[in-house]
Amino acid sequence: MSEYRAEIGVYGGSGFYELAKDVKEIKVETPYGAPSDLVAIGTISGRLVAFLPRHGRNHSLPPHMIPYRANAYAMKQLGVTRIIGPAACGSLQPDIKPGDFVVCDQFVDRTSGRKDTFYDGPVAVHMMGADPYCEELRKLAIDTARTQRIPVHETGTVVVIQGPRFSTRAESKWYSRNGWHVINMTQYPEVVLARELGMCYVNISLVTDYDAGCVDLPGVQPVQADEVVRVLKANNDRVRKLIIEMISRMPTGPCPKCQEAMANARIE
Repeated sequence: MSEYRAEIGVYGGSGFYELAKDVKEIKVETPYGAPSDLVAIGTISGRLVAFLPRHGRNHSLPPHMIPYRANAYAMKQLGVTRIIGPAACGSLQPDIKPGDFVVCDQFVDRTSGRKDTFYDGPVAVHMMGADPYCEELRKLAIDTARTQRIPVHETGTVVVIQGPRFSTRAESKWYSRNGWHVINMTQYPEVVLARELGMCYVNISLVTDYDAGCVDLPGVQPVQADEVVRVLKANNDRVRKLIIEMISRMPTGPCPKCQEAMANARIE
């Protein structure tokens, strides 16, 4: 158990915690190895917040190599009850434009081989997965985005691919035809691990590009990494302002629904 404590967690790097007060960087050890980086703990609006860059501060960890279990467990050890998970994503639908935010309510897992549970036996545990994202935090994110006049989509399904490559045109068109909204490489298993530990979790997807399945739109080119980074940097201030306002308005403690996500999940 760490001597340091925090109540809110953010999977984000130095661009976020540079705005916090009295920041301390600490090393957290977990039964699942080291998290992606040192955890920075600071104060925003009187709230203790833990910041952890999921890819490492120098973006040295590709999506399939992120220690998702260690990251979630580190947050739990620090006392975190609510996590904000901003992430870049690609759009699969013409009406979801680069620069828009999507507050996801569903995901589709297309990853492979990732450690996605804390329960490897001998007791069988089956977490209810119907509604993976915290409704309280989703409402807070949507209301805050509206107040700040950020173009936000109040629902959305993110399809999570293994990475690190982007999708082929055929894959992307399939995802689009299925009615899924955005595509990302990190949302799974991040959200389900938080729920297994009883923490509330919200994803805020920042649309950086149209995915390859949308290249038939006028002027749209297949996604490239440098374009993703350009749009992400251009919108960093909006993401930071949104998260800071969310922190100032966030309820204390986990919501009952997320805290009880594992109720009746054990089969003994």
